[in-house]
Amino acid sequence: MRKTAVLPALILAVAAPALAQVQLASADQAAAFRAAEYKRVGTQWRACDDPGTDSYSPGQIDEVRDLNGDGRPEALISESSTFCYGNTGVGYAVVSKQTNGGWKLVTSGIGIVTVLTSKGVGGWPDLEIGGPGFCYPVERWNGTEYKLLRHQYEGKACRPAS
Repeated sequence: MRKTAVLPALILAVAAPALAQVQLASADQAAAFRAAEYKRVGTQWRACDDPGTDSYSPGQIDEVRDLNGDGRPEALISESSTFCYGNTGVGYAVVSKQTNGGWKLVTSGIGIVTVLTSKGVGGWPDLEIGGPGFCYPVERWNGTEYKLLRHQYEGKACRPAS
């Protein structure tokens, strides 16, 4: 019997009242995965070329909701694999539905995303990118991209080990 890795879900820690979870139609799900640069392989959505290790779990949409208050949904997508994502074991992507109905990649990387209540340009929430260790980067949207803002652990400033 093949072992199945447990995928740590993307964490959405928001102090404000949570918005209702949105269900995407299958066409929107496919468009969101494609925007996140995933490819359909059989019944799975895959971003990495894991050769079939025990740590692999295919892409999944962890959460769909309006992150920036523009009335359109964003999707948080993850895939797990230590082969592809090292000790952190998780890759993530945030994609946003556009006014024309298409989907666009907002940001992606390696780590476990926690959506924070603090906000950057355009109402986009800051993102804490968790992984191994005890000092995580927090990224803020500057109007064009998410960029490093600070490091923190349990909400307190910290310095990452050099």
